[in-house]
Amino acid sequence: MPEGHTIHRLAQDYAGRFQGTAPRVTSPQGKFSDAAALLDGSALTATEAHGKHLFLRFRDADWVHIHLGLFGKVGFGDAPAPPPTETVRLRLANDTGYVDLRGPTTCALITEEEKRAVHERLGPDPLREDADPGAAYRRISRSRTTVAALLMDQKIVAGVGNVYRAEVLFRHGIDPYRAGQDLTPAEWDALWADLVALMREGVRNNRIDTVRPEHTPEAMGRPPRVDDHGGEVYVYRRATLPCHVCGDGIRTAGLAARNLFWCATCQTR
Repeated sequence: MPEGHTIHRLAQDYAGRFQGTAPRVTSPQGKFSDAAALLDGSALTATEAHGKHLFLRFRDADWVHIHLGLFGKVGFGDAPAPPPTETVRLRLANDTGYVDLRGPTTCALITEEEKRAVHERLGPDPLREDADPGAAYRRISRSRTTVAALLMDQKIVAGVGNVYRAEVLFRHGIDPYRAGQDLTPAEWDALWADLVALMREGVRNNRIDTVRPEHTPEAMGRPPRVDDHGGEVYVYRRATLPCHVCGDGIRTAGLAARNLFWCATCQTR
């Protein structure tokens, strides 16, 4: 499932291609046909992201709510647009280009009130200016659940996925099995600030890079990482490989239905 930086980047890309225009809106697959007909030829006036949720505003208050889920894909292209396949849930097209949405968990036309309800059930997003990290810490500090599980709970922190969760805990030497209630305010402030910086970098580069300059392939004389997620990381998907810092093997285990990766030597806090 895409992490929050990808969704914020998509919001920027949709805006860059279509905001201020009145694109043709279609649903070749048919599952969004009625809503597409209502929006066709209307101005795209804003785009927004919160965690893993993307919002496209048409006119003054008509919002398309998109959640990619595990299988959703978005593809941009230049005009002229080719004939769409039957798997395209939503296509926007204008004289300069097009974008196709396939396989999302959610693609729905919603009201302002319904959009507000989505925001209200999500935790603060490190990439949003209105984020309140204190709200997340209040929930974390009362919980006996592991900090690794809490970071993945979108009601607590929106947008953090398996990669950022594993990497930020490593960067701060925190044992992923530590209880949330044992996390100090100073530790949370440092984690949050690091998430903000890492995820902003992810939006800029459209990939996740988490290693510090002294641990890059160039600095260490090692080959670059080859993975479909791209980017240089410390522990994610590196089970049994040597830690870039201490050399011990990276560990993996299941936690809350996801694979957890960590270094038991470096992460002892």
